[in-house]
Amino acid sequence: GMTIKSMTITLHIPWAASLKDKRMEVKSLLAKVQERFNVSAAEIASQDAHQLAVLGFVCIAADAGQADSILEHVLCFIENRTEAEITAVHYEFH
Repeated sequence: GMTIKSMTITLHIPWAASLKDKRMEVKSLLAKVQERFNVSAAEIASQDAHQLAVLGFVCIAADAGQADSILEHVLCFIENRTEAEITAVHYEFH
């Protein structure tokens, strides 16, 4: 079997004064996540809003429990590595 699960994280970045500020934060976070976890990661929405970032992560795992665990670790990892506020988290099975 194989499980595909995605997680969308919405971040509010109050100190970002420009899209450049936001891109630096987002790029750094996505790179760190992909270095450490076997997931696909991208900015998927709100690219034009400089204090808002919507990040998408996709995990392919042997089973649902493993997929949940990996995405849970990704979420904790992000919480610990950004001053940005996580305003929403959404999960979806595919």
